[in-house]
Amino acid sequence: MRTMRTRPVVASLLSLSLLLVAYGPRAAERRPASPHAESSKRLIARTYNSGFALAHDTYNGMGTGSDGKIYYVLSSESYEVGAKMFAYDPATDKISSCGDLTEACGEKDLKTIVQGKSHVTFVESGGKLYFATHVGYYSIIDGMEKIGTPPEGFKPYPGGHFLAYDMKTGQFEDFGKAPRGEGILSMTMDKHRGRLYGFTWPTGVFIYYDLATKKLKDLGPTSRLGENGKGDQYRTICRSLVVDPGDGSCYFTTGDGDIFRYRYDRDAIEKVGGDDMRKDYFGLYDPTSPGHMGYNWRQTVWYEPGKAVYGVHGNSGYLFRFIPGGPRVEVLERLTSLPSKRSGMFDQFSYGYLGFTLGPDGRTLHYLTGGPVYVDGKRVTGKKSTAMGESKGIENLHLVTYDIPTGTYRDQGAIFFENGDRPLYVNSIAVGKDGTVYSLSRITEGGKTHTDLFSIKGPFKSE
Repeated sequence: MRTMRTRPVVASLLSLSLLLVAYGPRAAERRPASPHAESSKRLIARTYNSGFALAHDTYNGMGTGSDGKIYYVLSSESYEVGAKMFAYDPATDKISSCGDLTEACGEKDLKTIVQGKSHVTFVESGGKLYFATHVGYYSIIDGMEKIGTPPEGFKPYPGGHFLAYDMKTGQFEDFGKAPRGEGILSMTMDKHRGRLYGFTWPTGVFIYYDLATKKLKDLGPTSRLGENGKGDQYRTICRSLVVDPGDGSCYFTTGDGDIFRYRYDRDAIEKVGGDDMRKDYFGLYDPTSPGHMGYNWRQTVWYEPGKAVYGVHGNSGYLFRFIPGGPRVEVLERLTSLPSKRSGMFDQFSYGYLGFTLGPDGRTLHYLTGGPVYVDGKRVTGKKSTAMGESKGIENLHLVTYDIPTGTYRDQGAIFFENGDRPLYVNSIAVGKDGTVYSLSRITEGGKTHTDLFSIKGPFKSE
C-alpha cells in the first residue's frame, strides 16, 4: 500500500517541476511567442555591385584567398556571354575583375556555347585557386534541363574545364576539359597529392586530373546514368566530394544513400561498407524521382582535428558526422533555422542549401539556410522561377553557426538587406579572415534584378 500512496506524490512533484520550468520567471526567454515565431534578431547585409548586369544564380563558386580577398564567380544564362570572376578586397573596399571564364578556357571567339558557371568551391594551393567550369545555357527537353542546343551559327558546349587562378599574377591556367562535352558539376582537390577530382553533368562521370603527370582520367559513371533522364536508371549526382588528406581517399554519395570512395592507393572506386546515409531522420525518398537530392549529402567539409567529414543532408537540414575509420555516420543536430525547427517542416528548397563551410577559426560551421514563411498565419512556399526578375519570390534566409568541439548551435538571425529586401536563391558562402560572411544573392536595383555579392559583418561564434 505504501507504494500505491507514494506514486501520486512523485507524479505531483514531477508535474509541479514541469510547471515551474514551463511558467517560471525565465520561461519567456526559452519559449517563443508563438509556435512559428522566429528570432527577433536581424542581420543587416550590405550589397555590392560588380557591374555584371547579366549575372544569374550562382551555386558555390566562391572562396576566401590567403590574401584576404573574397573571390567569386557570377554566372550567366547566355549562350554567348560567359561567367565572370571577380575579387573583393575588404582592405580597400574595392571589387576588381579577374576575367571571363570562357576566355580563360581558351574558347574566346570559337562560337561554342560559353562557360556559363562555376558550380564548385575554390580550393587554394601554392598561391593558386583551383576550380572548374560548368555550362549555364540549357534547353528544356521532356521537362528536364539539358545542355543547351546551340543556336544557328554556334557550336555545342565543348565541356567544362579544370582551371587555376594565380592570385599574385592574375593569370589563369587551363588543365583541359571534361570528356563527352559535359560540364563539371562538383570538384575538390587533394592538395597534398596534387589531384583535382570532379563529377561531370549530366551523366555523373567521376574524373580526376593529376597535376604532376598532367593527365586526366575518366573512371566512368557513378550514379547510374546520372541526371540525363528519368526513371530507375537515373540518379541525382552528388554535389560535394571530400578528401581525407591522410590516405588520399575521395568520398561521395549516391541518391540511394550509399557512400563511395576513390582509393588513391588502388586507383579505383569502391563502396564503403558498414554504414550509409539512409537515416530515418533524413526522411524517406524515392531516388528515381527528380526534384530532390535523395539520400545524398548536400555539402561537406573535412574536419582535421576529428579526422571526420562534417556535412549537411539536403532537404531535412540535418548535420551529420561521417567517420571513415568506423566507418559510421552520426546524426548530430538539425542545422536548419529556428523557425524551421519549430515548424517541423523540411526546408523550402527541396535540394537543401550549399552555403555551408568552416570559419577561419577551423571549428565554427557557418550555414546559410532558409526558414518557413507565414502569411496571415499560414505557411507559404516561395516562388521558384527560372527567369531572372520574373518573381521576387518569398524566402526567409538565416545564418546558423555550429561550434564543433562543444556541439553548440545558434541561429544568428534573419538576414535583410539595408532596403528591407531579403536575399534570394542563396547557395554560396565564403567567410573572410575577420569572420565576415559573404554570399551571392539576387539583388534588385532600379527595378532590375541581377545576382551579386553581399556581406554580413562578423565574426559569428556559437560558444
